[in-house]
Amino acid sequence: MSDLSPPPHAKPRLTRDHLLGLLRQMVRIRRFEERCGELYQQEKIRGFLHLYIGEEAVAAGVMGCLHPEDAVVATYREHGHAILRGVPMTAVMAEMYGKAEGCSHGRGGSMHLFDVGTRFFGGNAIVAGGLPLAVGMALADRMRGLPRVTACFFGDGAVAEGEFHESLNLAALWKLPVLFVCENNLYAMGTRLDRAQSQTDLHLKAAVYQVASEAVDGMDVVAVEAAARRMTDAIRDGAGPQFLECRTYRFRAHSMFDPQLYRDKAEVDDWKRHDPVARLSAWMREAGMLHDTDLPTIERETEAEIEAAVAFAEAGKWEPVEDLAKDVYTREVHP
Repeated sequence: MSDLSPPPHAKPRLTRDHLLGLLRQMVRIRRFEERCGELYQQEKIRGFLHLYIGEEAVAAGVMGCLHPEDAVVATYREHGHAILRGVPMTAVMAEMYGKAEGCSHGRGGSMHLFDVGTRFFGGNAIVAGGLPLAVGMALADRMRGLPRVTACFFGDGAVAEGEFHESLNLAALWKLPVLFVCENNLYAMGTRLDRAQSQTDLHLKAAVYQVASEAVDGMDVVAVEAAARRMTDAIRDGAGPQFLECRTYRFRAHSMFDPQLYRDKAEVDDWKRHDPVARLSAWMREAGMLHDTDLPTIERETEAEIEAAVAFAEAGKWEPVEDLAKDVYTREVHP
């Protein structure tokens, strides 16, 4: 039986325009990721590629709660976060191609998207590598008296790393303005959560460090947004770090190289019944907030945006060979 029931945290104050905005953002991520998968198979995109399909409600729910001056630190499954943060889709796609016009000038690729203008600080390929960066950035803001929030996204696999515990402890000790967002998709690459963690309620691990924490249905964009807004408001009010565990699921393999032998098709199909895009669409339609032309319009506009990004990437330039050592090595010059 399909789980397309109304989001449990939906309130009458949610307007049609606001919900359409959330739906549009999730569709943008979904279609972008699907196109990237196609381009990878065509060998237009090379290297590693980790798709976010199925987890769109997390990025869409959190990003709208952040201010332009806030910072975002993400993982290697970060394309959707970058796009919703405001990094132009053209620059993201060019980076996927490895072109010089990419947001990281073609040097980062899929796992290392970076954009100072939108305060999007990675794209970090090291598991849990973003947590200490987020803590450091929040500490710098605190020391300079800047009223900012740093949002740090990471997967359930990061909870097993030492950086997780060190970062949570320091953030709590110093009451740093960090929103820790755990995208718990149940698998750290191919290792299921309950085979690696004795305590699978991951938000309780944050509570041990006296960090306010809660778990939320990560397939429900309205629930994610409601929790993220409460937490960002609390951080701005001086409450210190907050921890949000979003229980979600990726519909695709860990990466394009993953044969996915660790989970069966029935499990994936069962989770697809909780598809965040279909779930919100169905509820809006039942509530009379989704008109017949809305979704086709969103799909059409999204397709045009994606194809423009592909054309931009295709027309982009490769970095000149003579520049390959630039910003890689530095030489000390003595007078």
